[in-house]
Amino acid sequence: MNPAAPTLPRLVLTDICKRYPAVVANDGVNLTVAPGEIHAVLGENGAGKSTLMKIIFGAVKPDSGSVSWNGQEVKIATPQDARKLGIAMVFQHFSLFDTLTVAENIALGLEAGVDMLALAEKIRQTGDNYGLELEPDRHVHTLSVGERQRVEIVRALLTRPQLLILDEPTSVLTPQAVQTLFITLRKIAAEGCSILYISHKLDEIRELCHSATVMRAGKVSGHCDPAQETAASLSRMMIGADLPPSTHTSDTTLGDSHLLIKQLSLPKAHAFATALDAIDLEVFGGEIVGIAGVSGNGQQELLSALSGEDRRARPQMIQLKGKPVGNLGPEERRQLGQSLVPEERLGRGAVPDLSLTDNMLLSHQHAPFVRNGMINFRHAMQAAADIISRFRVKASGPAALARSLSGGNLQKFIVGREMARKPDVFIVAQPTWGVDVGAAAQIHAEIRQLKDAGCAVLVISEELDELFELCDRMHVIAKGRLSPSVATASATREQIGLWMSGLWEEWTTAQTVSLGKTRRAGVKNA
Repeated sequence: MNPAAPTLPRLVLTDICKRYPAVVANDGVNLTVAPGEIHAVLGENGAGKSTLMKIIFGAVKPDSGSVSWNGQEVKIATPQDARKLGIAMVFQHFSLFDTLTVAENIALGLEAGVDMLALAEKIRQTGDNYGLELEPDRHVHTLSVGERQRVEIVRALLTRPQLLILDEPTSVLTPQAVQTLFITLRKIAAEGCSILYISHKLDEIRELCHSATVMRAGKVSGHCDPAQETAASLSRMMIGADLPPSTHTSDTTLGDSHLLIKQLSLPKAHAFATALDAIDLEVFGGEIVGIAGVSGNGQQELLSALSGEDRRARPQMIQLKGKPVGNLGPEERRQLGQSLVPEERLGRGAVPDLSLTDNMLLSHQHAPFVRNGMINFRHAMQAAADIISRFRVKASGPAALARSLSGGNLQKFIVGREMARKPDVFIVAQPTWGVDVGAAAQIHAEIRQLKDAGCAVLVISEELDELFELCDRMHVIAKGRLSPSVATASATREQIGLWMSGLWEEWTTAQTVSLGKTRRAGVKNA
């Protein structure tokens, strides 16, 4: 359906307000979405976007304001009410039960008495149609972040919604998968379904969305047609200022080898895991090395081995500054100078129901935080306050619960907490997942400062643009194998895309043959 057709609006929000003790999340917000319209909602982390979406979905109750659905005022008290109206939502933080299978999780959002065999087949078909392949019988705790996001998207699509809310839907998808998803979303919109699209990827919004509402500090600060804007102008509308210029430089003064992985091979830890196959990797002080790859190709298993959660590796397979650590746990590796930011913020990076002060202690269990078994809470509180200030984390203070922060603000806090340890080796997965452009620029700048201070930095990300901007060298992981490294300055997206399919040997052979033909032609012409 044409978004401009003279029909009743699908959704109208009028003067929506939501206040929390320390912050006004939504302050008199007005929003109108037409049938078949793909409508972006833009704003910095903490601008109130996610709260507004949760109000539409019935997960949060507004303090005041009204909601109209297809021309009639409605009260959406619960997600069940929203689903009955035809509203589906894919949350930025996933709402999945780890101990249930993919099919069982999806069944929870459907009517009772679902035929599980038929549902499993429908999941496979939907995944195949939309490029979101899933194994219905696989347990969620065995899935990577990217695979979990596929579950959420497929679950929403199975309800055939009239309004689909997507909160950072492409944050862990490959460029190819993003384009496949866009084809799907355009098809859904053409059939009359409205889409509310929340993303910090401005180029995606310009390519996909018909219109955009910009939020700042809980209020609507403007509306625009994204196709008529540039990424820079959209960014300026979001944050009220121009982004700082990138300070990336390819000049690197290498120090000693800080992280060395030698022939790391690990069998599957469970039936749905990815085995690691003879991985070789070395990161020197003063450089940033990236690992690209499609989600589910061994990133999670490699991170577990590097963090010390998985201690099955032989000691010599993983070395920190020359010391074998393959069988050591996380705290022992921290004592040797390693800091690590996991891909899962809530659950691994932070405990949702603990304060930011308490979450500091997850990786700061040394003096002056802890002495003789006694916790210095005053020091921990001050350290949390320093991170909140330095990284401009929008939180009520060190006593704020981790779950009260937006995804991007929690990510900034976790990154800041691990950087505060002044590590010799800094390992980070998905450093700017769901983070706005201003915060992403700040995190990148802080990572470069670590590099300049002589730290060895390893970045595992599915954001190719991020890796090309940030890294000195790149590898690709595919099916548990790691490619040779390539200098970022000489790499191309075509090359990295092929390598993501595990075709680095074929690429190297083809390049060698091509070079040989060029040289022979040159000799012949001479």
